Amino acid sequence: MKVVLFCGGLGTRSREYSETIPKPMVDIGGCPIVWHLMRYYAHFGHTEFITCLGYRGDVIKQYFMNHDLRQPRDSSSTRDGDTVRICDQDTLDWTVCLVDTGADSNIGQRLVAVKDYLGDDPVFMANYADGLTDLDLHQYLEYFYERNKVAGFLCVKPSQSFHVVDLDQDGRVRRLRPVNKSDVWINDGFFVFRREIFEYIRYGQELVAEPFDRLIAENQLVAYRNPGFWVCMATFKEKKMLDDIYARGDTPWAVWERSSSSDVHQVALPQKAHVKASRPLLDRSFLA
Repeated sequence: MKVVLFCGGLGTRSREYSETIPKPMVDIGGCPIVWHLMRYYAHFGHTEFITCLGYRGDVIKQYFMNHDLRQPRDSSSTRDGDTVRICDQDTLDWTVCLVDTGADSNIGQRLVAVKDYLGDDPVFMANYADGLTDLDLHQYLEYFYERNKVAGFLCVKPSQSFHVVDLDQDGRVRRLRPVNKSDVWINDGFFVFRREIFEYIRYGQELVAEPFDRLIAENQLVAYRNPGFWVCMATFKEKKMLDDIYARGDTPWAVWERSSSSDVHQVALPQKAHVKASRPLLDRSFLA
């Protein structure tokens, strides 16, 4: 199943450490966070990735064009608009399509822009590319298929440290709770879609705004509660937390490191890759 990665945002809340690089390329333990995320999907057998590039897309292109998937490395630039496919035919067999989807496009329009790269696949996944989890992906997909909806997403408890306030009309506080101990659940950006999702997106619309409202109105949107580990690297504080977790050797998201020999989805770290570049075939029908 193909995985769309939204890698084009400015990352304004994380500018302390991503002023010169896009947020998906921020380093965790020597590799970009997007590598950790792709490694997670690959562990469950999903190795076809479509990256939606925007802000500093050249940095992401350079990383994959030089295809040292163990560590980032310096490299030369590529032509704007190129699509780069990387396949390691020895061990990992990842395919990565790098697609320019506009500097200022929102998530909904980036998704529409890569529609043609999905081929005829009836179902695909998508991700904000800034969060990590230890979720059993098989269980999540089984949950989605059983409910036969157009769209689904993971919801999690917030990891921030603010408090939720319950109060009456006179402003009297009835209850004060840490948000992660409350009944609040948030969208964590791990999506699964049927191709029908494109029928719900209009020109200029953000994915989780009007399109999701239409899905809700037609009972076509489902959420899966994930009570396990999840961290979104939206701020410097969260970046520091992930660094500390990695330094301790406790990486819950690295599910591939805890696989048994009988796990049919276990894959090896790539040693080298084969690169092919071609011109993109961006779907611009949404501009009509």
